[in-house]
Amino acid sequence: MRREAILLTINVLVADDDAEIRDVVSIYLRNDGYRVIEAEDGVQALEKLRRETVDLVILDVMMPGMDGMKACLKIREQSDIPIIMLSAKGEDLDKITGLTTGADDYVSKPFNPLELMARVKAQLRRRKLAGTGGQAALGKLLEIGDLTIDRDRHLVTVRGKEISLTPLEFSILELMAGHRGHVFSVERIYQSVWKEDKFLSDNTVMVHIRNIREKIEVYPREPQYIKTVWGVGYKVE
Repeated sequence: MRREAILLTINVLVADDDAEIRDVVSIYLRNDGYRVIEAEDGVQALEKLRRETVDLVILDVMMPGMDGMKACLKIREQSDIPIIMLSAKGEDLDKITGLTTGADDYVSKPFNPLELMARVKAQLRRRKLAGTGGQAALGKLLEIGDLTIDRDRHLVTVRGKEISLTPLEFSILELMAGHRGHVFSVERIYQSVWKEDKFLSDNTVMVHIRNIREKIEVYPREPQYIKTVWGVGYKVE
């Protein structure tokens, strides 16, 4: 009963114009103890976010009025809340576009509801760890040149300017900066940050790395902080 009461305080917004998909996702979420808030399009989703406290958003890409991509961009203007995108499109370009708009994860339709629930839990667990200083033992502040990572405040500044990173972007940068000089393979980054043993061979990690570079580097094509070790992976110097 106590666990159920705690979970009921976690609100998940599900935005999809397909009522059947909303119903299926909502059933699984409620069975796991989450409170579900539903929206039929991006406009409704933004309205619900303004009125309700939401811990995670599940956004369909193709919706009337305002699609998921535009809604994701609007959400990112004011919040780093975890966002999982849903789409019937499985092409890499669509996935890259979704992640570039600020989404934390991407699930292609048709999907296994149990896999979606696992991703929901992983995002919420990651956010909880970030909020409680999950790696405090490694030091609260990481400073590399003009780059400063404040673990307690979940804040990144470059040359004194605050940089807005999504939770996943922050976790990736924190991981590599906390092990300066260590080369991380794409698979190792995925397993360490996504907390999943199963590695999906896609561009997810590389897209997030590109997004981080666009935000923290003066010249993203000639990065000062996140270096590519060709054929191996990435490292922070």
